[in-house]
Amino acid sequence: MDLRLAGKRVLITGGSKGIGIACAKVFLEEGCSVVLVARDAAKLNEAAATLASPNAVTLCPADLSQAAERERVAALHPEIDVLVNNAGAIPAGGLLDLSMETWEAAWALKVMGYIHLTQLYLAKMKAKGDGVIVNIIGGAGRSPRYNYVCGATGNAALMAFTGAVGGKSSEWGVRVFGINPSQTRTDRIVTLSKTKAKDALGDENRWQEMLTGLPFNRLIEPEEIARSAAFLASPACGYVSGAVLDVDGGQAFRG
Repeated sequence: MDLRLAGKRVLITGGSKGIGIACAKVFLEEGCSVVLVARDAAKLNEAAATLASPNAVTLCPADLSQAAERERVAALHPEIDVLVNNAGAIPAGGLLDLSMETWEAAWALKVMGYIHLTQLYLAKMKAKGDGVIVNIIGGAGRSPRYNYVCGATGNAALMAFTGAVGGKSSEWGVRVFGINPSQTRTDRIVTLSKTKAKDALGDENRWQEMLTGLPFNRLIEPEEIARSAAFLASPACGYVSGAVLDVDGGQAFRG
């Protein structure tokens, strides 16, 4: 299927690894140019070296937990057709385990980062009457658990935000939607699983025991989320706005 994405300019946050770099690969395959944003310049360079079409890739190191840095990114790269909000790593833990400083730091990057970048780019997209914003959120927002309360609460807020903005933005020719991945094969799932193993078993080295009973007996591959993002962002799927797609193999409905 021709997704009709060729020539589109795509900005991807959290672009140095995991779902972010997978999104870069998929959008490049569709003929897009890509701006990769992440905090660590060295990791960005390493990630870019794995990509085909290097001339179509621009690197933009930035700390998106800072409002001034978000504004700098939007000023440096104003002409974006597709924004993929993907940066953020909210730690696991219960309410009594995490300090307020931890909550604020985690939400500064993921929750406020998504909201602010959406605000900045939505204004530009509204002015030209076209554009797409993809929020990679997370299944915990749909199925909250105490041992991931900070992330689940932040994800639920972003789901509500996506629905509210995407319900209005269609009036301006702009689509805003979200994707909720469940457990995906990234460095992050290892970190979260180690925290769960330490809490449940007293030994973080037993983290793989936290990944049993998965749908289809496996983790989601980052490329599966990336392909979902590209398809939904494309004109081939041009009636999606305000929705949040759960990509979890039906896990939310399992007993």
